[in-house]
Amino acid sequence: MGFEVIFKGKNLIRLLAGLGVAMKISIISALISILLGIVLGMLMALKRPVLGAILRFYLEVVRIMPQMVLLFLVFFGVTKATGANITAETASVIVFSFWGTAEMADLVRGCLAGIPIIQYESSKALGLSRLQIYLYVIIPQIIRRLIPLSINLITRMIKTTSLIMMIGIVEVLKVAQQIIEANRKSDPHAAFGVFAVVFLLYFIACWPISRLSKYLEKKWEN
Repeated sequence: MGFEVIFKGKNLIRLLAGLGVAMKISIISALISILLGIVLGMLMALKRPVLGAILRFYLEVVRIMPQMVLLFLVFFGVTKATGANITAETASVIVFSFWGTAEMADLVRGCLAGIPIIQYESSKALGLSRLQIYLYVIIPQIIRRLIPLSINLITRMIKTTSLIMMIGIVEVLKVAQQIIEANRKSDPHAAFGVFAVVFLLYFIACWPISRLSKYLEKKWEN
């Protein structure tokens, strides 16, 4: 079945190292996305026509444009157009943060839209500024909803980082392809075993995060 290939030499260690690269990029991107997404989501909730139009355009670009195209645009297009020396990992973080920020901003906007208008009016009547209203009244209410969704975003980031192999980053799928190619003649069935192990590694990485998200969501619904 090809599983024996995994235990040849340092193949398993290489796969784990590749998964570590994907995890690092996804976690950095997710943290940036969460921070920027909260800010943009709050700006979207202000209902300023010009600002709202710009942010809606940004969201539409992210929804329409595949992440792979964005990776190529940033890594190959920007470097050639500007002469900037952008590494593949930096380009990946930029693209996934760009995508994740839009996702997070839309989640924050949805949470804010669910807050009754009476809470804004009551807080304003008490003399609170707009900043104080958000800090002391609004944000504490939405944070419980956002934490499970943020954790879920990290899971999606980890799975989507499989695309970074297309710009030369040696992550887990790239390592898997290298192992399969190196053993193509000696073990033609290696692909099944190698990709089965890749599936298992992704499952081990994502399942606990997914369960934590569902646990928090269920706990805070009660």
